[in-house]
Amino acid sequence: MRNNFRKTRTCIHSEGHPPLTPDELSQSSLLRSLDGARLVYFDGRMHNTALVVAEEAARKDIPMLVDAERKREGLDDLLKFVTYAICSAKFPQAWTEAPCVSSALVSMLLRLPNLKFVIVTLGEDGCIMLERSVDEPPDSEEIDAESLLQTLKERKDDNVALPTCIPSPVTKLTAKGIGAVSGRLLMGTAEKIPPAEIVDTTGAGDAFVGATLYAICADMPPEKMLPFASRVAALCCRGLGARTGLPHRTDPRLAPFLQ
Repeated sequence: MRNNFRKTRTCIHSEGHPPLTPDELSQSSLLRSLDGARLVYFDGRMHNTALVVAEEAARKDIPMLVDAERKREGLDDLLKFVTYAICSAKFPQAWTEAPCVSSALVSMLLRLPNLKFVIVTLGEDGCIMLERSVDEPPDSEEIDAESLLQTLKERKDDNVALPTCIPSPVTKLTAKGIGAVSGRLLMGTAEKIPPAEIVDTTGAGDAFVGATLYAICADMPPEKMLPFASRVAALCCRGLGARTGLPHRTDPRLAPFLQ
């Protein structure tokens, strides 16, 4: 979305200019960049500078989100700080070596205690989110994460074109050979775009991430956040290039999410 993220994130480089190295990033510049920030976003690149920013953001208790597209140098150290993660389809299993995506998400929350939720994007298959619960569910039985995911998939209505969210209740999710975590799985569906309306899919993933950043700052619950992010990504696909199709907050197609 356009013009919606001022004072919600900090940037350590600008378009047309080379990124700052840690030596070039003065403490005063860093503090000014973080002043008033509600959320810090990392794309997994420039790991040395990103770690400097992450350490200061952690001292200021500013939440952080990382876009984990693939394994990169320094990403493991950065992941220890972040509050939220959005991953490409292959990243969770590549990073954890788990046998399936649901087990990989459980593994990520167990390995990264600061992580409140992780989302894996699956293109036209939507997305899957594992949200940590701070409270142990009362008298709940352990449920295999993969079995629960299959149950959510069975609840999907293929006749619905607009993106939806199918959540599980809070429970104790287990992954064989990995462990258990208290939380819930949510499956977000992708919008079914009529073929005649698809112009260019460039930037759809970035649009999803940007919309998620906005949703976090707007305190949207996951049940609204996932369809909202999918809707913004779908609107991006209706324009040429990564930015032409991005909607404004005043776009009536977003009204149900922003009321």
